[in-house]
Amino acid sequence: MIAGKKIAAVVLAYNAEKTLEKTILGIPSGEVDILVIVDDASADKTAEIARRFSDATVIVHEKNKGYGAAQKSGYGVALLLGADVAVMLHGDFQYDPTLLPDLARPLAEDRADACFGSRMQSKRAAWNAGMPWWRFIANISLSFVENRVFKLGLSEYHTGYRAYNRKLLETVPIEKHSDDFVFDSEMFASTSIGGFRATEVPIPTRYHDDALSINFQRSVKYGLQTLGVMNKFLLHKNGIKKYPQFLMKK
Repeated sequence: MIAGKKIAAVVLAYNAEKTLEKTILGIPSGEVDILVIVDDASADKTAEIARRFSDATVIVHEKNKGYGAAQKSGYGVALLLGADVAVMLHGDFQYDPTLLPDLARPLAEDRADACFGSRMQSKRAAWNAGMPWWRFIANISLSFVENRVFKLGLSEYHTGYRAYNRKLLETVPIEKHSDDFVFDSEMFASTSIGGFRATEVPIPTRYHDDALSINFQRSVKYGLQTLGVMNKFLLHKNGIKKYPQFLMKK
């Protein structure tokens, strides 16, 4: 627990047999009360490795449902198990698991409803750590626009290290959000529409051969989808057209 709140680690794993174990073992002991591992129909031994952790609740999708769908499964189970805060962690070891408490703490201490790990608070460090040039430029450009649309005051809108509190997850209709990568962009839109408090903490940038990362073509598609989310957000917020994924439950 942190500040008396139950913390859940929701680990998303897809073909992560080489990295899943060290990712989970890297989470600081005593900081996490609930461990949920979501295997999105991996073709390797990811599920087998996940089941070695006796304290974990393991969800295995029979078919690949997508990045957003995996988050929906993980957050849903975390809430059922009593989590006050759910922190998403990728099982490919691209994000430092030792920093998980840093993302959970602002929520546990009721200083924010959502916390994001930002690689772009130091753009020079992100560049020096090997972020591909096209991804570096796209990240900065899209985040600049998103900050002016969503107005959450963040330095990065394309991080996979995220924490949400129970109130946000129970209020936002995440079941109506995309099952794809653009789920994350829709969560930013919903965070803004719902008036939730957002903050961020700095995290290092790191890439390695076993890290799962979308290619250039897929990144272009994601970028266009993100622009589409911003357009829907503006239409919804200005009362021109309402979208079900942005209609809060409470």
